Amino acid sequence: MTSSGTNPDPLAAAGRAGAWEMLLPAASAPPRARGRALQAALREAVRTGRLAPGTRLPSSRELAADLGVSRGLVTEAYEQLTAEGYLRSDRGAGTWVGVAARGALPRARDLAPRSPGAAVDFLPGTPDLSLFPRAAWSAAQRGVLAELPHHALGYPDPRGLPRLRTALAGLLTRRRGVAADPERVVVVSGVAQAATLLGIVLHARGVRAVGVEDPGSPEHEALYASAGLGAVPLPLDGEGLDTGALRASGVRVVVTTPAHQFPSGIAYSARRRAELLEWARAVDGLVVEDDYDGDFRYDRAPVGALQGLDPEHVAYTGSVSKSLAPGLRLGWLLVPASLAEEVVARKRTMDLGNPVVDQAVLARLVERGDYDRHLRRCGRAYRERRDVLVAALAEYFPGTRVSGVAAGLHAIATLPGRHGPAGRFLAATEAAGIAVRPLSSYTRTPPPDDVVRLVLGYAHVSPTRIREGIHTLATATSPT
Repeated sequence: MTSSGTNPDPLAAAGRAGAWEMLLPAASAPPRARGRALQAALREAVRTGRLAPGTRLPSSRELAADLGVSRGLVTEAYEQLTAEGYLRSDRGAGTWVGVAARGALPRARDLAPRSPGAAVDFLPGTPDLSLFPRAAWSAAQRGVLAELPHHALGYPDPRGLPRLRTALAGLLTRRRGVAADPERVVVVSGVAQAATLLGIVLHARGVRAVGVEDPGSPEHEALYASAGLGAVPLPLDGEGLDTGALRASGVRVVVTTPAHQFPSGIAYSARRRAELLEWARAVDGLVVEDDYDGDFRYDRAPVGALQGLDPEHVAYTGSVSKSLAPGLRLGWLLVPASLAEEVVARKRTMDLGNPVVDQAVLARLVERGDYDRHLRRCGRAYRERRDVLVAALAEYFPGTRVSGVAAGLHAIATLPGRHGPAGRFLAATEAAGIAVRPLSSYTRTPPPDDVVRLVLGYAHVSPTRIREGIHTLATATSPT
């Protein structure tokens, strides 16, 4: 029986077992987890409205008997939820639900860049993530956790673990011809952080603008803008960045991708590389070298990094985003001696260093040759896919010109003139569910509308899907 004006005891109203059925799984949880499970079940019942505001809860003794648990477990649960505001307790009057139902907890949205709904995704910039060496990474992680001393789990050297910096110095010297002093290697969370660190340091020194390649990566402009630096677009020719335009611009810092220019796909000529370094020495300037996919060259050995020719005027940066996976957020920055101290100071205040275990795992992969083996495996796969792409374009789009060196994860395809205008072609492509990106997305001086130039990423697409995608593309955009 209940008095007028009070909420009924839920056990009396609906039957003891039925009303509290939601708590039974908590009662059957393992003994050590039972208290937390009971608290979570009660909390969820209040959030979802199954226990409405003002509902009087049974006494701790009654609920403990119904659930077959200790009274102390229920008392502790009531006290915890009262402290959190879900329940309220009046001395001598029992325990009540104290908040309004909040509904189910919202799920976090996933804002990772993707091309939803695309039948075939030719967007550039992504490696084949199915090739990630899970077994080698897992084995390296187990080894690292077994051997890592306890003190190594403290705040790391902001430059990165000495073990990883040493391993990276050896790797970059051997594979990319970099002049890599481990004391100048800074481990960063990708090229994006390297650019941000450099931008902050340069801005503090009074720099207000950097030169960027046009066409080039929009990310370069955005990253330096976040540090307060404007971007001056500089044109390219067949040999690389136009150094005449660079000299005329008045900038003293320029961001480049000389091994495999993004997105045009050219490799800077030896003459242009020399001219770029001559400019840097003449103005006491800085060349920022983004070596984003320099390990992947299919027709010859990769061209060595520009930094190896003049480490005091070139800041070199790269990452595992194209070789292993972008989600690892691991990269490196090699800086001239004149900038090293300031860059490290900024890195310290930015994040106190990268995760220790992941750094140690990457170091172990490099030391044991697993990273080199993975690069060779990826190189074989990507070369095959590029060959399939070129052959499919020749078959389904006769007269297509594929430009750029045989390298990296993307190619530039200039389609025959009959496929224009570009706007109509891209609309048909989208309607067919094929995700592509035109070269005009990467330049301030787009080609004429009757020219269709596509930046086609192929590394993450299987050979079969590449052929299917190009065939679908040709069918959907046929001018006849």
